Formats: sequence, C-alpha cells, structure tokens
Amino acid sequence: MSDYFSYSNTQSFYHPIIILFMINISKYIDHTLLKPTATEMDFRKLCEEIYQNSFYSACVPPFYVGFVRELLEYSDAKVCTVIGFPLGFHSTQTKIAEAQKALSDGADELDMVMNISAFKSMAYETVKQEIKTLAEIAHEKNALLKVIIETAYLDNFDIRIACGICDEAGADFVKTSTGFAKKGADIEQVKLMREVLPSNIQIKTSGGIQTFEQALAFIEAGATRLGTSSGVAIVSGGVGYSEY
Repeated sequence: MSDYFSYSNTQSFYHPIIILFMINISKYIDHTLLKPTATEMDFRKLCEEIYQNSFYSACVPPFYVGFVRELLEYSDAKVCTVIGFPLGFHSTQTKIAEAQKALSDGADELDMVMNISAFKSMAYETVKQEIKTLAEIAHEKNALLKVIIETAYLDNFDIRIACGICDEAGADFVKTSTGFAKKGADIEQVKLMREVLPSNIQIKTSGGIQTFEQALAFIEAGATRLGTSSGVAIVSGGVGYSEY
C-alpha cells in the first residue's frame, strides 16, 4: 500500500478517482489462471482469492470448469473459460464442441479466440459465421461470448474490421489478447476499439496487467473487464507478475 500512497501524493489530481476505483476495481477483474502447469491446488487457491477479494469471475481452462463451479458455489463470481485457445485456428466444429461442453459444465462466459489465420487471409465471412454460431450457442444458455481478436497481430485497420465483424456476429465483448502473444493489451488500441464498437459491446483487456495504475488506465480507456493473474496485487496496490 505504501507504493499506492506515494503515487497518489505525487498525482494529487487523480487521488479521488484512484480511491473510488480502489474500492470497486475487483468487480472489473476476471481472476485468471491459464498457465499449463497449474495444479488442482492452484485452482483451489484461485477460488479462495475470489472469495477474499470479490473478483467478478474465475477464468480457467475448460478442464477445470466443473471443479471451479463447485468451489464457487457460495460465491457470486461467474465462471469463465476459453475456447479455441490460444491460437484460434481450431475448426468451427471443435470450437462448438468445446463451447457446449463448457456450458454444460457450468461456464457463464466463453472467451473465444477468433480464427486469426482466416482473418489474415481475409476470409471475413468465415470468421463472422463462426463467431455468430458461438454467440448463439452461448446466448441459448444465457451465457456471454467474448471474442479475443489478439491485437498484437493486428494493425489499426485490422482492429476496425475485427470489431465490425464481432459487432455483426453478436458478440458481447471484444477482448484484446490471449496473453500468449508477443504483447498484451495496449491503451491506444483499447481507445480505438471503444471508438469503433457500439456502446452495447463491451471491451475486455488482458495480457500484462500487473498494477492498479495499469488497470485504472485501461478502464479509463474504455475497458469494462480486465483479465489478469495479478488481481490480488492490483486490489492491494502492489505489483503482480506478467504471466497471464
């Protein structure tokens, strides 16, 4: 906490805003654990941290959705999982099967990786139809679909097109990153996404968000959800780690 107060003393203009978000910022956070070496005990710890900090959701691999759903039975937290992760070029049928299984296991939200290879090949209709199919599957179960467009691989022109596709396909969120690419969320890209997207489509940023100040900056840029493994550090004013 000492770092936080040092920061706010030197940035007194922002002090009231920072205090406001220090109270509420946990509700922006998808508390995330997607590293391949994570164990069952790691997911138990993740859920304990959600109970302690009131994070919005647990974002976990599909294999652990049912397990985490049971652990969070007495929490208001949602359960989020990933589809077509992390590269996005699974077949549509594979993504459909993943989504249906995740929803039946208790997932409330699906973070689906856009088919980046198809997008780069300008097969925009193929990309849109896949997202539309997954959105319909999610919405039938009252779940949300977030589409990861992996901004590290896109220029501003690409971002505009990808956001338009997600809008037309019925996505609930557009998400910046998997956390596995060469870079994660970027403030200017998030601002562009907010400019392009209609107000009913929300933005999730992820990849490298380690401090409260970074989290606040993304919220001010237009994000309404933050995917991070550093949630505990963020709400306590410390510094987390870069692993997604």
